[in-house]
Amino acid sequence: MTTKKRAVHVATVTSTHNGKTYVSHLLWHTYREDGKVKQLTLGNLSDLPDDLIAVIKTRLAGAPLATTDDDFEIVRSLLRGHVVAALGMLRKIGLDRIVTSKPCRESQLVIAMIVLRIIAPSSKLANLAGLQSETAEHSLANELELHDIQTPEIYAAMDWLFQRQTRIENKLAKKHLSDGTLVLYDVSSSYYTGRQSELIKMGYNRDGKPGEPQIVYGLLCAPDGCPVAIEVFPGNTSDPTTFTAQVNKVRKRFGLKRVVFVGDRGMITSKRIDDDLRDVEGFEWITALRNDSIRKLVEQKSIQLSLFDEVDLAEISSPDYPGERLVVCRNPLLADERSRKRKVLLDVAEQKLQAIVQSVSRSRNPLRGKDKIGLRIGKELKNTKMQKHFELTINEASFSYRRLDEQIDREAALDGLYVIRTNVSGKTLTAQQTVGAYKGLSQVEWAFRSLKMTDLKVRPIYHWKDDRIRSHVFLCMLAYYVEWHMRAALSELLF
Repeated sequence: MTTKKRAVHVATVTSTHNGKTYVSHLLWHTYREDGKVKQLTLGNLSDLPDDLIAVIKTRLAGAPLATTDDDFEIVRSLLRGHVVAALGMLRKIGLDRIVTSKPCRESQLVIAMIVLRIIAPSSKLANLAGLQSETAEHSLANELELHDIQTPEIYAAMDWLFQRQTRIENKLAKKHLSDGTLVLYDVSSSYYTGRQSELIKMGYNRDGKPGEPQIVYGLLCAPDGCPVAIEVFPGNTSDPTTFTAQVNKVRKRFGLKRVVFVGDRGMITSKRIDDDLRDVEGFEWITALRNDSIRKLVEQKSIQLSLFDEVDLAEISSPDYPGERLVVCRNPLLADERSRKRKVLLDVAEQKLQAIVQSVSRSRNPLRGKDKIGLRIGKELKNTKMQKHFELTINEASFSYRRLDEQIDREAALDGLYVIRTNVSGKTLTAQQTVGAYKGLSQVEWAFRSLKMTDLKVRPIYHWKDDRIRSHVFLCMLAYYVEWHMRAALSELLF
């Protein structure tokens, strides 16, 4: 048997059935086998436009395309892979249905802004350019069938989203929280570039921009770090004050009767426990002690290094914390690092202080005056933060110092120590589980890093209206909700 292959070509086949004539355009592979010509049908092109079939016929025949006014040229292609990944995950986890059960143009615009926050975070006007057919670089507008978008529609969609925030958060809480669950909570802030909003205040700045006004926002997460709710506060709001709002939210809006709040030592303070949690039935908490409280326990001999001879954590009790559990942990690696760093900073501080002594005592153009000497000391020691470990004697024409070795030793005794404070019973959570729950706050910190720096870029904030600012932050949280699920899916694939 001999076989000789021929080129693939388009064959036009006419057939008649019930008095009707049908024309089909088939993609054939014609070949000769044992002296006979045979055809293998590779595909049916009949549904294609006639002009496209003509182009395919011409090219398969080996002839160049004729030059006509109808010739086409690819001048731009739209990126699609990252759009499909983000939009596909958003739909897979049902966020589109959580946003609204009845799709509308506003909901489609909100979904577009959520996806854009993941694939190309930028301002809302830049988002609009990414959705216009003339300036688009990706296929998102086509995927969502969004066309002829006007600038006011973007802001109207943000207003629509803000009005639905409470409803959306309630759905997320119902999906990810339940009675008896842990609730992770932490606070961050972002600087602001406008001047009109009532939310914009000067406060403790976490962005390294102390001269810029800011907003504060608190993020509520499920035990696995999945975001559930976010709330924006004026920029001068203290961390513990925001916590009160979250307690009320969980109790009244989410309807949880038994829950364990996890917050850092600056959040769940003794005053906040007494005011908001101690007498609330079904509400428990996990937090940590401040350094001054740990130092007091060390001085009372409640904490001794012998506790860590065999393990790195131990559970103790103290009359200062009746009815509560204290889990003392020691990280030897952290202890060594803090000891090393303190020694380096003390040496640097001493060198700087010695240079000031020489400046005061030199014969030519000496440094004089208590104020000038004090300013020089403050400037030189600002970055070391070691001034507290020196006793400084400043006069108009002299300066001396000495190390406070006893104070340094007392601080060194706390190196690597941290104490978890909770009213959760040992039957509910063991000491190890309690520590693990507190360490879960690192997932909220990861969320802030993603929101602020690495991925979603919630800052800078350009909106001037309070509700638009709240909507912008909430939109970023929803984008992180999708991103969190994308990370979780990727982790399952890798591990």
